[in-house]
Amino acid sequence: MQMSNAAAHNETSKPAATPAKKEIVVTEAAAQEIAKQRDKRGTPNARIRVGFTYVFEWADEAKPTDSEFSGPDGSGVAIVVDPKSLVFLGGMTLDFVRGMMGHGFKFNNPNAKGSCGCGESVQF
Repeated sequence: MQMSNAAAHNETSKPAATPAKKEIVVTEAAAQEIAKQRDKRGTPNARIRVGFTYVFEWADEAKPTDSEFSGPDGSGVAIVVDPKSLVFLGGMTLDFVRGMMGHGFKFNNPNAKGSCGCGESVQF
């Protein structure tokens, strides 16, 4: 799964409400891409684990200490975040964008104080 912090704007996505400090919002576009990748993988109950360095990995089971955030109603998609990462990711919106520069997941994180242009590095 390719990740990008591209500035491309997905004209079909609606602006999401600002999430609470201890919550993460998964947009419809992100939920659709996660579902597509999960179905390709063949693990219908898997979730995406998101870490504070914006690294994804598949989680076939959530850990007891994980927080789980569901996608929009009916999407059947969820992400899990460990408590340490939630400190840095709480209040974030996870989106998926397509644009002239490619496509990928976009992290709209109000906690980030800076990032590089490639989307690989972030400062909190």
